[in-house]
Amino acid sequence: MDAVLLARFAAVPPRGRILDLCSGNGVIPLLLTTRTKATIDAVEIQPRLADMARRSIEANGLEDRISVFEGDLREFHRQRGHGIYDVVTVNPPYMPAGTGDQNENEHFAIARHERNGTLDDIVAACARLIRTGGRVAMVHRPSRLVEILETMRKWKLEPKRMRFVHPSATAEANMVLIEAARDGKPDLKMLPPLIVYNDQRQYNEELMRIYYGDAAANGSQKETGQ
Repeated sequence: MDAVLLARFAAVPPRGRILDLCSGNGVIPLLLTTRTKATIDAVEIQPRLADMARRSIEANGLEDRISVFEGDLREFHRQRGHGIYDVVTVNPPYMPAGTGDQNENEHFAIARHERNGTLDDIVAACARLIRTGGRVAMVHRPSRLVEILETMRKWKLEPKRMRFVHPSATAEANMVLIEAARDGKPDLKMLPPLIVYNDQRQYNEELMRIYYGDAAANGSQKETGQ
């Protein structure tokens, strides 16, 4: 869900250049192609996931729109250059290295823990690759929000939009979506919270629209009498 919500949350230009870091199996670039005609680059350090992304792109006939680069995001600016992207999206590992379950599958551990770059490394990579005025969109855990905001500002990424995601109306947030502008002026907009499940433990209307489109959302409304 985090990748899907980030792909919907990020403000994207009709054309231009977009970069997705920590791309995994490429779900965010694939989803972004439904919202923009921009060319999209994706960076993933795990060979297995990079291969999955390439195969998904090929299966969807999007080879001319999306390019997958297998490598370390900390070095990617040396390959592509500084400040060349209009938008950067990133769904990074949420947990610092050395925390949580240390016996989990190696592939999951790399995806969940900051083994190939700290939060500071990741934000620094975004700052190097985004143009002045360009936007960086990130999904993360609310428990690290203060650290995220401090790190973004350190690298001259000014937070502009923020939205918390709650499993239900009475539950605390378990995700936060943040968008920052390179060299922007302070002006943070707090968007309404996104509530995932209604009282019947079904997706709320907005989630239904995100996943299944307007027709499904309207049908869900009728079933619940809304």
